[in-house]
Amino acid sequence: MTEQLQKKVNFAIKLLRSIPQDKGDIELCYSGGKDSDVILELAKMAEIPFRAIYKSTTIDPPGTIAHCKENGVEIVRPKKSFFQLIRENGMPSRFIRNCCEVLKEYKICDTAIVGIRRSESKKRAERYKEPERCYVYRNKEKVRQYFPILEWDSQDVEEFITERNIKVHPLYYDENGKLDVTRRLGCLGCPLASRKKRIEVFKKYPKMLKLWIAAQNEWLKNHTNSVRYIMTNGNPYENMFFTLFCENAEQLQALKGGGLFPELELNFKEYLENYFNIDLTL
Repeated sequence: MTEQLQKKVNFAIKLLRSIPQDKGDIELCYSGGKDSDVILELAKMAEIPFRAIYKSTTIDPPGTIAHCKENGVEIVRPKKSFFQLIRENGMPSRFIRNCCEVLKEYKICDTAIVGIRRSESKKRAERYKEPERCYVYRNKEKVRQYFPILEWDSQDVEEFITERNIKVHPLYYDENGKLDVTRRLGCLGCPLASRKKRIEVFKKYPKMLKLWIAAQNEWLKNHTNSVRYIMTNGNPYENMFFTLFCENAEQLQALKGGGLFPELELNFKEYLENYFNIDLTL
């Protein structure tokens, strides 16, 4: 282990050992991803008591539940599935994240260890300045959070995983079994992912696409005055096409009117079936 990484490991262990142990259980927020495997190992090295907990979203990446069980992680099931939430609230988006609030963003313990890294994005670098903070959920519940790998980069993560011989989620390995820490896990079809990434996911798991469409169809039936219903005449296939392939409503209308792609005017269901190679009949 390099001297630089050893210093970061020492700091992480020191931080974890500084967590008060008389405030109830300490939750280790386990996502199934590489960073959560790193903080799990660090917590074991620090020899502190903790509960590693995975909050299932019901659209978990394949292999995640098995990976959690293999690592002795508790699995908390939501009261409502992701598709129940779509049927009740409609399709989530970058701006309407009602699914996250219900499935992931809730308190279990007063104290939590989280695998956030500032190097992951500019927003995270701006939002997370210190390795400890008090976080308040929307329902006003408070939790004390600790970030032992806040200043780690991907190279640190890869080196630590290799040094400690950590077996991470199967999706981090390529077809030759080589570790690729640049890969990211996430809910299947998550609207926070890029449009390109979402399309790739649905190409790989087309049955998941059908579940999204079916759930959205139920919502549309009960919301005939909604903008979504009016814009697409309540067509769930057109709604999904709009979600995956259009930047805005104007672009959808232009495509429906023919333009450069007159074939789209005929049948959105047929287009999606051909594109994702699946029968989408509901």
